[in-house]
Amino acid sequence: MPASQTRLYDDVAFLTSLQPARNYLNLESLNRAADYIKTEFEKLSGLVLEQAFEADGRRYRNIIASFGPPEAARIIIGAHYDVDGDQPGADDNASAVAGLLETARLLHQLPLKYRFDFVAYPNEEQPYAATEYMGSAVHAKSLHKAGTAVRAMVCYEMIGYFSDLPGSQQFPDEALALLYPQVGDFIIVLGKMGQEPFTYHMQQHMQAHAGSLNVQQISLPESMPLAKLSDHRNYWTYGYDAVMISDTSFLRNPHYHKPTDTIDTLDFRRMAQVVDGVLGAVLAL
Repeated sequence: MPASQTRLYDDVAFLTSLQPARNYLNLESLNRAADYIKTEFEKLSGLVLEQAFEADGRRYRNIIASFGPPEAARIIIGAHYDVDGDQPGADDNASAVAGLLETARLLHQLPLKYRFDFVAYPNEEQPYAATEYMGSAVHAKSLHKAGTAVRAMVCYEMIGYFSDLPGSQQFPDEALALLYPQVGDFIIVLGKMGQEPFTYHMQQHMQAHAGSLNVQQISLPESMPLAKLSDHRNYWTYGYDAVMISDTSFLRNPHYHKPTDTIDTLDFRRMAQVVDGVLGAVLAL
């Protein structure tokens, strides 16, 4: 069964409707987002848990849904649900949360070889980006501390903005511009050097299941700032294979971290293809 554009739209519509914006200071909105995610997970057949933690005296919550054999090695699929500042955050990162929820909906009743943990995180954005108070940092550390066997981690980060206009894709340098399309109509699998087989697996199997969507891949040095711009970075810390699935964020989307990051700018047909691709790729691990 393919991903539902309608369900993806409904998820983004709810998250972008929250006022005030679901940033780290607006705990009521952030908790409403977490409650929505938890309720959607609870409609499925898995075990749903919260992982609460504190940052600067405020209480935050990772929401986790688990499916498959409890003792098997885990595949983590994650997305952050907070926004940066005062903006609706349709692409960043409601699109990714919608993808997370839809992947869980499609996967939860399938026969599974691995345990799949779907995790929705707060605190990916500033001021907690790249700190121990990222929800994903808390989660990854807890896995390492428990000695949990982790097969891989997949991070959804901005999966909804596409453009068919020539020159719509930007690049940080000319060398990369020579290697990738100049039109922002693709999704990219970003991994790190040293984990190329996993990155290649994700790209190849996503391409096989994502219909007409162009799926690209890149492996960057972990030391490169551009490589570490989302929650996957915290799984790299412990040596876990991890990739980010992204529409390339500010290298394409002119609405990044702006009030214009609204639901009407998203392409739900291609978002659904991203989800279909990720589902096919993780089931093939």
